Amino acid sequence: MRSEAEAVRAIERYSDTVRRICAVHLKNEADTEDIFQTVFLKYALSSVSFESDEHEKAWFIRGTLNACKDLLKSFFRGHTVPLDEAAAYPAQPPPDYRDVWEAVFALPQKYRDVVYLHYFEEYTAPEISRILGKNVNTVYTLLTRSKQLLREKLGGGYDDE
Repeated sequence: MRSEAEAVRAIERYSDTVRRICAVHLKNEADTEDIFQTVFLKYALSSVSFESDEHEKAWFIRGTLNACKDLLKSFFRGHTVPLDEAAAYPAQPPPDYRDVWEAVFALPQKYRDVVYLHYFEEYTAPEISRILGKNVNTVYTLLTRSKQLLREKLGGGYDDE
């Protein structure tokens, strides 16, 4: 079990990352909060030692992705109706990026993962392949296909470079 100081440090360091991953996957602020609490509680109760800050960050990303997938697969998720159809977190992205956020959220999950990790967390394809447990070439393929889907959806007005 970790000390309170370690848990607070981790929350300060990784809270934005965990929230954004949840938002991309769950598109629901209440579920995002639930998974956020679950991930940091698991961290606080864990005794895993990390080799580096990058190893720790990868642990948070992988844990968050797994928790989101578990929630999405749960029986109750498919058999309940949300109380409100709130917009995906963040509720009010900058106006210039609103259509980009919506396009990213509309991608199939396998593309959202790599787009998020590459463009928002600035991981390279080899790093993404280690985090997601996929072949590096698969990551490159997913990035290429996701860029094409985003170009089609956004009308080609946005480029990554």
